[in-house]
Amino acid sequence: MVLQISLLDSQKHDRSSFCCGQETLDTYIRKQASQDLKKRVSTVFVLIDHPETSVLAYYTLSAYTIDIAALDEPFAKRLPRYPVLPATLLGRLAVDNSQKGKRFGELLLIDSLKKSLDASIQVASLAIIAEALDENALSFYLKYGFQPFKQAPMKLYLPMKSVEMLCQDLGI
Repeated sequence: MVLQISLLDSQKHDRSSFCCGQETLDTYIRKQASQDLKKRVSTVFVLIDHPETSVLAYYTLSAYTIDIAALDEPFAKRLPRYPVLPATLLGRLAVDNSQKGKRFGELLLIDSLKKSLDASIQVASLAIIAEALDENALSFYLKYGFQPFKQAPMKLYLPMKSVEMLCQDLGI
């Protein structure tokens, strides 16, 4: 068996039993994800243990804009003073309860960061944005260098320059 991260294929990937403990995340992957993918609202990537097709974990990416005033001053002062700036939204990241403790969250986070960095060469993005649903998720993102927005401490960002340095450190 081989772990694979690939674009969600609703004909191939089994999402029916996915359960991470957050009802909004469970419902999303089971009922909404394929529609968002078809409508190009977000891309949905799933982790499977090939040749099995059950979704072990997933994440979503989409385009996003941020208000420069929401960023902390040391980061914002180096940016152009446009009212909104381009970013990438890591909208959802979830691991099935049966897979907890295997570091799949970290694997998917690193994969999402690398994909976002690669995409930023073609379509500008100055940071990755994530929103933590609870304190555990907040701690997870903070551990990887995400910084909270001034007005919304559960909403975080990681500058693309930091993503680039992390990818270089990891050799990816």
